[in-house]
Amino acid sequence: MSLPDSVLKPGKTDEAPEVLLSVLVPVYNEAATVAECIRRVQAAPYPKQIIVVDDGSQDATPAILERLCNQGLIELYRHQRNRGKGAAVRTALQYARGRFVIIQDADLEYDPQEYPRLIEPLRQGKALAVYGSRFLADQGLYARKGVLGLGVRLLNWLVWRWYGVRLTDEATCYKAMSVQLMRKLHLECDGFDFCPEVTAKLCRLGVEILEVPITYRPRCAAEGKKLSWHHGWQAMRTLWRFRCWSPLRKNQPEIPQEVVR
Repeated sequence: MSLPDSVLKPGKTDEAPEVLLSVLVPVYNEAATVAECIRRVQAAPYPKQIIVVDDGSQDATPAILERLCNQGLIELYRHQRNRGKGAAVRTALQYARGRFVIIQDADLEYDPQEYPRLIEPLRQGKALAVYGSRFLADQGLYARKGVLGLGVRLLNWLVWRWYGVRLTDEATCYKAMSVQLMRKLHLECDGFDFCPEVTAKLCRLGVEILEVPITYRPRCAAEGKKLSWHHGWQAMRTLWRFRCWSPLRKNQPEIPQEVVR
């Protein structure tokens, strides 16, 4: 399946000047790390727009984000209730005015200083979609062992089995592409199944995914990690669900408007 020309040639919006990079930051109960995360994103390369969606946080996160917004460091949107990472990304994507987009979790596991590894192949026209792979990094990587690592390898195998595409880290947070391309995916999933949805739909569009090595500093459940084994089953179901997806089959439902700006 070929890509429409509009995906390959992102345009500007009428509302505000285009920037090079829109960083989409879904946040839920990350009071311990979100301020430092935003500081690191601010310090990262490229002119950027930082769009934070507070996904119904119930700790001190809303107050911290409000302060950062008042300082002009972020654009802030809120869900009245927790709807999930995918829903937060969809909300943020509505307001993106960058040429490219990247997802940034607020938990400090990923390093924004590595943005150039993902963005430069896009800028140079060497790729349409770039993933940051934790498996390719030169370190004693968590992903080669443990339950979580086994789950990632299983998802990689399913992508190859059902889509004919070989990946080393389907579940990575760092997924980068043009804003236009991400919008063409007509995202639907509300939770962590957002990640396999993106992968499945890129594969169905025939977009080659370039993987680049990134560093990774995992945290544990006691530190606030929210992934668990049932998210793995959810990811597998999502990969199966979209194996016959086509953007031309039907219009997707509108995103629920439960956002407070």
